[in-house]
Amino acid sequence: MKTLPRTSTTEMKVTSIRLERTLKDKLKGLSGNQGYQALIRDILWNYVQQKSGDYRPQFSAVDIRATVEAKARKDESCVLTGNLIQAGEPMLLGLTIYGDFVPLSPSSINRNI
Repeated sequence: MKTLPRTSTTEMKVTSIRLERTLKDKLKGLSGNQGYQALIRDILWNYVQQKSGDYRPQFSAVDIRATVEAKARKDESCVLTGNLIQAGEPMLLGLTIYGDFVPLSPSSINRNI
């Protein structure tokens, strides 16, 4: 998960949210030195960006563990180059170090190895 630039806490509005104790404990465990409230903000910002269409995952070739040949069923954007992969065109699905499959144009792997 990519960490967003920090906003000063004096510029933030206080909001109360009720969380199950076990959820809060798990968030604290996952947050490390960052703190669980900052982790919750990152999670919420990622959700908002994904739902609004603003989210563009940022990967480099070293993040790709393996590739599988595929055919695009809809227009996609290569996560390495940003180039359009049109529906029906050959593409690759790249397995990332995070366990996600992402769209890749076939030429993007050859160029970035």
